[in-house]
Amino acid sequence: MRFLLDDEQREFARSLDAMLTAAGTPAVVRAWGAGDHGPGRALWARLAEAGVFALAVPEAYEGVGPLPVELAVAFVELGRHVMPGPVVETVAAAVLLSRVGGPAAKEWLPRLASGAAATLSLGDGVFALDADAVDAVFAVSGDELRLAGGHGPLRVSSDPARRLFHVEPGGQLLASGPRVVEAAAAAADWAAFATAAQALGAGEALLRATVEYVKQRTQFGVAIGSFQAVKHRLADTLTGLEFARPLLFGAALALAEKAPHAGADVAAAKVTAGEAAHAAARAALQLHGAVGYTEELDLSLWLRKARPLRDAWGAPAACRERVVAGG
Repeated sequence: MRFLLDDEQREFARSLDAMLTAAGTPAVVRAWGAGDHGPGRALWARLAEAGVFALAVPEAYEGVGPLPVELAVAFVELGRHVMPGPVVETVAAAVLLSRVGGPAAKEWLPRLASGAAATLSLGDGVFALDADAVDAVFAVSGDELRLAGGHGPLRVSSDPARRLFHVEPGGQLLASGPRVVEAAAAAADWAAFATAAQALGAGEALLRATVEYVKQRTQFGVAIGSFQAVKHRLADTLTGLEFARPLLFGAALALAEKAPHAGADVAAAKVTAGEAAHAAARAALQLHGAVGYTEELDLSLWLRKARPLRDAWGAPAACRERVVAGG
């Protein structure tokens, strides 16, 4: 199945690519990982001005969405440029609040559309990403949605820019009942979808960087990119990423149409994009050799992102089970 973006969607992708390139996201990521959120929040505000977060917010709450195809376009670019912060979680929070409705939606959805940052924890003991850097931490426990009152200490992560915290119990009760459970399930699906798009973008960036490197690195007087084994490894990596792309946009259409199989489509996109990005990271590390292990190389930011993206919001085994179950 082949999906073609229209001219407006392609221009949206190009504008985000130009913005993120000019922002120098590697430096932003390093600052974020060190606990300096200023550069990241400044870039966040520019993304909000470009309408990225409004894509997840319904028009009734001052957004333009939900528009899953455009969200996929945006999050591929965010992944390609390794944007730090709870961008996925903010989208998921918007979905959660729009499904719950009520005063919390009226208060927070316009703020999220215009650039407020949020994170969330769906379930007891589940980590919340970047809880110390956001305007709101939403937590679902059972059938209750709360605005969390605090969080625990920073936990160690394989990716320093993915800063994990446990949410403290209690806080302001925003809603309760069956609609919270249903809204949380929808939010998890959209989080998995956005993470799949991020993973695809990260994988594409890893492949691009590796292709450029093997053209320059030489052995026995020739570029290693001319070796048949290297060509095959890169071709396999490209195939995996290209296979993931139609699944991602197929899931976007299923979400847009509220199809009964949308959850399974999202799971298929998530596992395929996550595994493809992880494979791209392994190929990049092997073909860069020892230099690939150095944190000074910007490539390390993408290498350390690929594995967490593969497992976040739906580990491969869980996604495969959902695909088999069909929903």
